[in-house]
Amino acid sequence: MTLYYSLVFALLVLEMALFVTLIIPLPHSIKRKMFNFISESVIVAKLQYGLKITFIFITILFADSVNRVYRVQLEMAAFGKQSNAAAAAAMGTDRMEVQARKFYSQRNMYLTGFTLFLSLILNRMYLMILDQLRIEDKLMRYEGNPAGSSKESEKLGPRYRADEIGQLKKQLEHEKQDKENLKKQAEGLQREYDDLSAKFNQTNPGDKKGN
Repeated sequence: MTLYYSLVFALLVLEMALFVTLIIPLPHSIKRKMFNFISESVIVAKLQYGLKITFIFITILFADSVNRVYRVQLEMAAFGKQSNAAAAAAMGTDRMEVQARKFYSQRNMYLTGFTLFLSLILNRMYLMILDQLRIEDKLMRYEGNPAGSSKESEKLGPRYRADEIGQLKKQLEHEKQDKENLKKQAEGLQREYDDLSAKFNQTNPGDKKGN
């Protein structure tokens, strides 16, 4: 394996390690800090820029390996059309060489192809986790949870005033409770009024008739 294909293999191993890291279940706070570091670090930004250039070269290597596999397939088809047994025996060494080149070309094609494919999966998963963190932080802010109102969570999405939202929710709950209390008091006053009216009518039947 040549040097550049060895580097491609090392990049593939690194991508698999990153994929395993992303799918590991972590607490919300730890995951949020980790993604904040990735999105804000200057070093990570430079690495991402370098990786973009690297993936351009890997794409070129993938296209070259596909072309080589196609050409080797044509050579293998040409060997298959030879009907002369003597000529086939004389070219046995060449046939083995073509098969070896076919194996290496297919290996390089699979290596570069899987590296590019896994890079797309990692990019998509990274964006999905960012969206998930934004939604979780937004939900925590709406619920008035202080953990969702930190500066770290604000960097992942639009800013919301969590303290005001929490206070408004508490005020709403107090108003609902006051409303229930007033309703119960009104019902109690109504019952007392009905009882007093009934007692008054029983003790003063003449007033009722006179009226």
